[in-house]
Amino acid sequence: MTVTCRRPVVSFTFDDVPCTALSAGARILEEYGVRGTFYIAGGLLNQVEPDRNMISVQGCHELAEAGHELGCHTFGHEIVHTLSGRALRENLDRNGALLDTFERPVKKRNFAYPYNQGSLRHRQLIADRYQTARGGGDRINRGTVNRGFLWGMEIRQPEQDALALVRQIDEVVKNPGWLIFFTHDVSDTPTPYGCTPSTFSTLVRYAVSSNCLVLPVRDALEHVWG
Repeated sequence: MTVTCRRPVVSFTFDDVPCTALSAGARILEEYGVRGTFYIAGGLLNQVEPDRNMISVQGCHELAEAGHELGCHTFGHEIVHTLSGRALRENLDRNGALLDTFERPVKKRNFAYPYNQGSLRHRQLIADRYQTARGGGDRINRGTVNRGFLWGMEIRQPEQDALALVRQIDEVVKNPGWLIFFTHDVSDTPTPYGCTPSTFSTLVRYAVSSNCLVLPVRDALEHVWG
């Protein structure tokens, strides 16, 4: 696929979806009148981990009702290439059925690879089921890209590095493309894979004020494919 944007496009996405991705991340996006993509792994719902609590069933309903996109992150949060084809299909079926209970069923959702680890052996299976699949790579999507492994830019610790990502917004404004941010928790005491509400708010505000189209992945697709 070819990304050809006349106007810069920015998507804010969340992997795993801790509670604070809803209570802080989603709320900040809504304050600026925009929405994000939340990649849900059903097996993580309601889990209490040492450094974070995960989103609840009710939280998923709240995201959908507020107009955010629910994407797939597998059910069990396994590394995709470690699974057999049959195991992966069953895993994705289970997660898809769960996501369909939170909102009206979607024919083709968007997907993010757990741990940003893609899979050549399962690339056709993923391509058949999802509009896109996102990994990492810390690059802006421009020109010819693989919709089965879109580049993502991580918002993570240390905090000064997360805040410095405003420069990436400058880059996508200067040379339009599709900048997909991803993070996990949005907390005053973030994990290594998250950021503070202040930093997240700064990034969202900067993208909006820079005249970027700030859209969830499902809506960004209407503007980025040439």
